Amino acid sequence: MARRAKVLAEGTDLAPIDEDAAIFPISVAAGLAGMHPQTLRGYDRLGLVVPSRAKSRGRRYTARDITRLRLVQHLSQEEGINLSGIRRILELETRIDRLNEQIDQLTDTVRRMQDAEYHGNADLPRVFTAESTGLVHMGRTIVRAQLALPSR
Repeated sequence: MARRAKVLAEGTDLAPIDEDAAIFPISVAAGLAGMHPQTLRGYDRLGLVVPSRAKSRGRRYTARDITRLRLVQHLSQEEGINLSGIRRILELETRIDRLNEQIDQLTDTVRRMQDAEYHGNADLPRVFTAESTGLVHMGRTIVRAQLALPSR
């Protein structure tokens, strides 16, 4: 059996497991996280780690859920943080992840717009810029010609 597993591992390019695929029942997830299944049920009730549900209403955990369970266990047992504190930490981490995704999307959008401007594609919308006075312009900042000094 071990030889067959080794041959399969060496000879096959296995697709990585999707971290968001709900495939682990509660007993397997508890074993992978090193917890009792009842602890997972309690965390579900508290909203710390909420698994998806199968058609039979059984809990199904993802690899991401198991990583989160391990984090909850670490924060609770080794850092001494109570469950309310852990809930707040998890909320903030989720918020940071969403903000980082938005930053990545905005960065990609700006990069595409800059590339289009560089290559002379005028069909794409321009980026707005603003002066220190708050005046908004389309595209690059407009540099106005200096007029003659006012007369005295």
